[in-house]
Amino acid sequence: MAKARLTKKSVEAIEPAEKEIILWDADLTGFGCKVTPKGRRIYFCYYRTKGGQQRRPTIGRHDPLTCDEARNIARQMLADVATGGDPSAQRQEHRLGATLAGLSERYLSEHARVKKKPGSVAEDERNLSNHILPALGQKKLSDLTRSDVARFHQSMHRKPGAANRCIALLSKMFNLAELWELRSDGSNPCRHIQKFPERKIERYLSPEEMGHLGKVLADSEAQGFEKLSVIAAIQLLILTGCRRNEILTLQWDHVDLDHNCLRLPDSKTGSKVVYLNGAAREVLGRLEHLESNPYVIIGAKRGTHLVNIEKPWRRIRDRAGLHDVRLHDLRHSFASIGAAAGLGLPMIGALLGHKEASTTQRYAHLAADPLRQANELIGEHIATALNHNLGEG
Repeated sequence: MAKARLTKKSVEAIEPAEKEIILWDADLTGFGCKVTPKGRRIYFCYYRTKGGQQRRPTIGRHDPLTCDEARNIARQMLADVATGGDPSAQRQEHRLGATLAGLSERYLSEHARVKKKPGSVAEDERNLSNHILPALGQKKLSDLTRSDVARFHQSMHRKPGAANRCIALLSKMFNLAELWELRSDGSNPCRHIQKFPERKIERYLSPEEMGHLGKVLADSEAQGFEKLSVIAAIQLLILTGCRRNEILTLQWDHVDLDHNCLRLPDSKTGSKVVYLNGAAREVLGRLEHLESNPYVIIGAKRGTHLVNIEKPWRRIRDRAGLHDVRLHDLRHSFASIGAAAGLGLPMIGALLGHKEASTTQRYAHLAADPLRQANELIGEHIATALNHNLGEG
């Protein structure tokens, strides 16, 4: 095939055929792109070593790699060859010597810290340092097998939730190892590892418990037991169903009282709108808007938001007799009240900002309460009619 300068347009214009098609670059001898029968477009570099061996190492796939990026990598390879090097052999040695600890560093720097939220990165770092690296960190990537991963997973059987999170993290890391050509395609050792069953902790406040909590919050505010920012944060959590950090990092610029909503630019599921009921608006109305601080729930330091809410929450819940209630249970309670009031699961999911319907499904058993009430009402009418007719007989 005649040579031509490889560009995005020329590479994407080639239609796959029954056999592999090779495109050679006119600007850089040895640089090319192959189009597989399945339509994959893969850049490579061809050269001969000082000893005469032919090499054709893969550079990477077209998109995410651009043509110019691949050409620059090929140019570096060929410069290495010109001085007696053998990039293909060096890469093979690197793959064989790479450890899981090394992969974890690359995963955090090139993937997690670039693409994930800070809270998720922190969780990955904890799982790596506390569980994964002590057990598997020094193992070579080329030697790690499914048996190694299965034994590691089984060793954490007393912590099923943490064990499952670690397997999910490992699986992502190994997928990236394949993308980075540190392991061969389809070699992820986490495949077919069966996760432990987990018991979801679902705690909802009853109307009576909400009364206890409301009284403690009111007393704490009236008597100055807790800071107003703490009390307001807890009230907003239960009145909006928001996640903790959505309220703690809420800024006044996100509050749209003209349209009775919060416009959050970022959350666990991306940007979202949170509608404000009258009680939530009243809480916001009691808070001072400081020019020197953009946050609604202000912190102890100038210009910051409240960070440590767990300690005051534990004091408040203990005074209310709610020793087992977590802050996140306030979000569950918001949803449970909606379900018990007869709101459909799609409506509850929309209020909570769920992306997937399956996430809201946990409240399905609560949503059945109105059905039971309707069934009881029908039964009473039927029983009354039957007894009336029997009386007439």
